[in-house]
Amino acid sequence: MASLAVTMKGQITLRRDLLTHLGVKPGERIEFDKLPGGELRVKAARPTGTIDDFIGRHAGKAKRPLTIEEMNEIAASGWAGEE
Repeated sequence: MASLAVTMKGQITLRRDLLTHLGVKPGERIEFDKLPGGELRVKAARPTGTIDDFIGRHAGKAKRPLTIEEMNEIAASGWAGEE
């Protein structure tokens, strides 16, 4: 079982092996569920957006048609919570 230290600000840092186990990459989010007995369930937050959110968010911003690579970048940044 992994043990983590809590900082004076009440923060913890998850080690890379734990993040890899969760499948979490930089910029992605983690969810916690409170369980009885002072336990927490940790899981990777998965994107819940729709294609309408994607299209509406970026409507009118492109001066030219986007490449597939550019669309993938925009989608990944939006799902990671970046603006």
